[in-house]
Order: sequence, then structure tokens, then C-alpha cells
Amino acid sequence: MTDLFSLDGRIAIVTGGAGQLGAAIVRGLEERGARVAVFDLATDEFRVDVTDRAAIEQATNRVAAEWGEPDILVNAAALDSPPDAPPEEVGPLETYPEASFDRVMDVNVKGTFLSCQVVGARMAAAKRGAIVNISSIYGMLSPVQDVYDFRRARGETFFKPVAYSVSKSALYNLTRYLATYWARSGVRVNTLTLAGVWNEQPSDFVDAYTARMPIGRMADAAEVVGPVVFLVSDASSYVTGANLVADGGWSAW
Repeated sequence: MTDLFSLDGRIAIVTGGAGQLGAAIVRGLEERGARVAVFDLATDEFRVDVTDRAAIEQATNRVAAEWGEPDILVNAAALDSPPDAPPEEVGPLETYPEASFDRVMDVNVKGTFLSCQVVGARMAAAKRGAIVNISSIYGMLSPVQDVYDFRRARGETFFKPVAYSVSKSALYNLTRYLATYWARSGVRVNTLTLAGVWNEQPSDFVDAYTARMPIGRMADAAEVVGPVVFLVSDASSYVTGANLVADGGWSAW
């Protein structure tokens, strides 16, 4: 019986593939038989700034020349405000820095668009391919600011910043647009929406977050692999323009 989830012989590109989620996705695709190129500023083999179209083109040309035309693109490169972000970046919406907004939008939206534009064009020319844009529950729903009350209880001013939510929300319609645009060219484009992934966050945050999570825990990075493999394999051959939500039930409340 044919293994619908096999990726044997497929060529994949993962942006942000050196990060926590990206690295798990890279390993998962390789375990299913794909050959994976990591486009990331933190790697030497394909060092790529996803906001630079020429850099994406150069790296993709190299992948095609050395390995073959790409079959899979996973856009996992993203910026969010880290826990040690400067106070102005996690302060009130009214004073959120314009430069911070631009930086997040450049990577999360423009970077995804440019990667889809460059790699997707080659897929469309080859009449096959699958693209997955990684989004977040904070793009589908507003952040629950109460989760961060533990910081305010310590006298800190903290709001989950607006830029990440706006950027991740933008991916939904980018996905739909590209899915319909390339549908007759054999290229499928889908969104994968994730909830929080365990990454040694402070215990106060984990306790507050998991109390709101129906499944009662944060995701392990490895749990992202199954949904990605489904969306890029023949198992989802009739799925395009969709949003697959793997959020532990967060959006079910």
C-alpha cells in the first residue's frame, strides 16, 4: 500500500529552520525522506535573510541546481518580542514603537510573501508543490492579556505586543490568495496555526498559560511535525487554502 505520508525524493525548503520549531520541522521532513535546505541567518549552508528577495533567489537557484526543483516550502521564519524585550516594546499599544512594528512585519509577512513568491513561482512552473505558512493562535484570536497578569503583579508594565498578532493574521489571507492563484498550477498552499510551544518559559507564565489551555499543557516542538507532514504530503492532496489548527483546544473555548 502506498504511504501517503512519505516524502521520499522530495526537495524541501524551511525558512527559519535553525530555530526551535524550524529545526523540529526539518528533522521531521528528513525522517520522512525529504532532502531539506534550511534558509536562515543562523546557518552557514544557506544563509538567507528572508526580507531580501535577491538572497532568497540566489539560495533557491542553488538548491535547484544541486538538488532539483523544490517540492515543499515551509515558512517558519518569524520574529516575536522576547521575554527580555525593552519596556517600550511591551508597553501600552498607544506607545508601541513604529520601528518594532516594521521589523516584525518585515520578517513575518514580507519574508513569507517573498519566499512564497520566489519558491512558489518555481513550483508553479513545475506544476507541483506544497507550501505551509506557520501562524499562531494570536493571529487567529486576540491575545489573552490576563495570561501576563503575573508580570503586572510584580509591578511591571506588560502587554503582548500588537505586531505579532497583526503579522500572523495577515498570513491567513496570503495563504488563501496564493491557494486560489496557484490552484490550477498544482501548488497547494495552507496555513498551520499553533499555540504555545514549551521552550523553558518562566514557570509563572507556563502556569497561567496552561490553566487557560483545555489540554492542560504547552505543545512539544515535535508535535508540530505531524501536521506539517500531513500538509506537505500526498495525504492532503485535496487540501488547499485551509487553516489547520493544532492548538491544544485553545480556540475551542
